[in-house]
Amino acid sequence: MKRMHLIEIADEAWCPRGIRHGVTDYCRFVTEGAYKPVAPLLAGALQSANARHVLDLGSGAAGPWLRLQPLLRELGVDVTVCLSDHNPDLVAFERARRLSRQAVTFHPEPVEATQVPSELSGFRTMFSALHHLRPDQARAVLADAVARGEGIGVFECANRSFLTLGGLIGTPVPALLLAPFIGPLRWSRLFWTYLVPALPLVLLFDVTVSWLRLYSEPELRELTAGLNSYQWDIGTVRGKWNPIPITYLLGVPSDKSSEHGR
Repeated sequence: MKRMHLIEIADEAWCPRGIRHGVTDYCRFVTEGAYKPVAPLLAGALQSANARHVLDLGSGAAGPWLRLQPLLRELGVDVTVCLSDHNPDLVAFERARRLSRQAVTFHPEPVEATQVPSELSGFRTMFSALHHLRPDQARAVLADAVARGEGIGVFECANRSFLTLGGLIGTPVPALLLAPFIGPLRWSRLFWTYLVPALPLVLLFDVTVSWLRLYSEPELRELTAGLNSYQWDIGTVRGKWNPIPITYLLGVPSDKSSEHGR
C-alpha cells in the first residue's frame, strides 16, 4: 500500500493542548518498553560514531529514554540524552529529567528537526516521529544530520501491515482504561477521556493515520539517496514477544564507521 500523508488531529495548531498531550502521553506509555530490541543496534551505531551524547528530536512526551538509556548502559554505552521538540512538553520533559536523576535533560525552546540549532550537538534520534514529516521534510532531517556530521537513528514501533492496523483498531479501550495511570498525571487527560470523551476517538483517528504515514524500508532508502558520505543501515527488528516489527534507519559518517571497524 502506498504511503498516504493525511492530517493527524494532534499535529494541528487548533487541537486543544490537553488532547495533544493526551495523545503523546498515551503513545509514550504504550511504546516505551517496545523499543528494547533496538538497544543493541543503537549501541553499535553510537560506538561507531564515537558518540557520548544524544539529541532526541520530536521527543513528544519524552519517548522511550527512561527505559532505553539503562539498557544502553548495560551494553557498555553510557550516554546523556537531551530531549527536544518543535512543541516541547515541559511537564513531561521535567518528569523524565527527575526520574532519570538528570541523566535525561531537555531543551526548553522549540527545535525543528529539519534545521537543528548549531548549539545543539550529539547523535540524533527520533522515536515514533518521522512519520509526522512529509518526504521532503524527512529527507531534510537526514541531510541536516549529514551536514553537521552527526550520527542519526530513526525508529518506528510499527509498519504498514494489516497486522499492525489490527492492533491499532482497539486503541479506544486501553485509552479509557489506562488514562488515570499514565504519567505525568494531567487533569486535562481525565477531562478529555471521561467528561468529554474525545481523546479515545482522537487517538483512534490519529493512530490510524499514523499507520498510513509510516515509511517502508524502500521509502527510507529513497530518503538517503545521494547522502553517500554516510553508511546507512535500514531494516526491521522484532522483540521476543512482539509480532509487530520495529522499522529502523541508522546513519553514521563513513569515515567514523571505518575507524570503528578497524
